[in-house]
Amino acid sequence: MTPPKVDVAVVGAGIVGLACALSAARRGFKVALFERTNPAVGASIRNFGQVWPVGKTGSAFQLAMKSREIWLDLSRRADFYCLENGSLHLAYHDDEMIVLEEFFRSIPEAQEYCQILTSEQTLEKSHAVKAEGLKGSLWSTTELNLDPRQAIGVIPKWLHQEYGVELHFGTLVTDISMPNIETTAGVWQADQVFVCSGADFETLYPQEYAETGITRCKLQMLRTVAQPGGWKLGPNLCAGLTMAHYNYFSHCPSFPALAERMEREFPFHRQHHIHLLLSQTSLGELTIGDHHEYGHTFDPFEREDINKAMMDYLYTFAQAPTFEIAERWHGIYPLVKGKTEVVLHPESNVTIVNGLGGSGMTRSFGLVEEVFSQL
Repeated sequence: MTPPKVDVAVVGAGIVGLACALSAARRGFKVALFERTNPAVGASIRNFGQVWPVGKTGSAFQLAMKSREIWLDLSRRADFYCLENGSLHLAYHDDEMIVLEEFFRSIPEAQEYCQILTSEQTLEKSHAVKAEGLKGSLWSTTELNLDPRQAIGVIPKWLHQEYGVELHFGTLVTDISMPNIETTAGVWQADQVFVCSGADFETLYPQEYAETGITRCKLQMLRTVAQPGGWKLGPNLCAGLTMAHYNYFSHCPSFPALAERMEREFPFHRQHHIHLLLSQTSLGELTIGDHHEYGHTFDPFEREDINKAMMDYLYTFAQAPTFEIAERWHGIYPLVKGKTEVVLHPESNVTIVNGLGGSGMTRSFGLVEEVFSQL
């Protein structure tokens, strides 16, 4: 019997795979999407859901903004939660405020899309910000807030309804030898294959992945119960530990002094690469995180001392009707240190797209559009 055939096969229904399926379908290709679990339960549903262009410059910023544009269009068409709420980097120490001001002055994109706010202006933007000790903030208009569990569930169904994308969930792809794709549900054929398998980079092309130096990051996160009375967070929030964690502040002249103070005052947080972001889901829950642990294999258990450290720092800058925790979990995503992504062509008409680190929601749609334009 002749195997079923499609123009494009996509392996993995996380955000990178969905971006590939969307890009291919929009170009008129017949697409089949394969996902080993049913539903997809990998890194894409275990993150904040934030689209976070702030801090990026040049082509990286344009790519993030392209993703932002696609997210907004897709959310309207597929009818899922996508809020243009922006973000606030909060400063509670003079060195934090100085770094924010240096960042703002030195980044052209920040001068176009951001604003330095006084403490009074900051409190007008958000009733979730603690006023005591607040020096001011960096307000950015570019950030979006999504509910990843909702979006990752809705998008495949919409791709099927809108473009006829074939959905093969609970189907593991075990081997690719073009044009044949071996799966646990039989053999398919495709003209092009996109491998977007996330943290599972041993099943297909393990040698090619190994040569990139790809590794994994484990992160712990928490989610509160739904906030009472329809309370809204407003902008996504972060503070000084985030400035120390993200390298987009590292060029600022005053950054070393800030980082040194963080090491001195928060040794446990810095040892475990903890910084705090706060966002809100479509159901009104608050998502809190995260820490970062790097390696190939991880202890499967979450550490309560890490959760406590995250909450302790959150209390220094954020307030809400309730911080009662409803869920705790961990996620694992792939990355290559020093690189923003992995794009490989291990054989003719096969493209691997992986290793976006913690910026999959921010960069996937834009990156995949770039990949397709070069094929």
